[in-house]
Amino acid sequence: MEIKQLQTPSNEMLDELTIIWEKSVRSSHHFLTEDDIAFFKPLIRNQYFKEVHLFITQNEKKQISAFMGLSDDMLEMLFVLPEEQGKGHGKALVDYAINKCHIHKVDVNEDNQQAYQFYLHMGYEVIGRSEHDPTGKPFPILHMHKNTHNIHTRKRVCHNTQR
Repeated sequence: MEIKQLQTPSNEMLDELTIIWEKSVRSSHHFLTEDDIAFFKPLIRNQYFKEVHLFITQNEKKQISAFMGLSDDMLEMLFVLPEEQGKGHGKALVDYAINKCHIHKVDVNEDNQQAYQFYLHMGYEVIGRSEHDPTGKPFPILHMHKNTHNIHTRKRVCHNTQR
């Protein structure tokens, strides 16, 4: 599966990613209310996307199926369209983050059991917990890490471009 980095996403591309984010959130983040989604949606679109390196996968019709956002040391976001889940998009993106970008940390909403189980299956383990998310909302966060060998001896091939 091909992973593409979005160098300078257009407004249209950011809008498309926001739609994917919302569809994915509605299918997996059952603990969020409509007000919560309305709170996070503009933050995702107008702030959070600008703070990460964005990568996508596409389906056989060349439509974006999933995306991830990476900071310098963390998998900050991973969202897959509900109809594309279980087809390897999330696994491909996480494998890329680990093997090409040497990113081994991720935070997961404790109440998002689908994501939690996915990361456990991918070999991550919980190394900590916070009672609130980074915005201060009472959504507990699990801090997860994947141990790998020779982390410091590999050359990082991601983040070569400006955000």
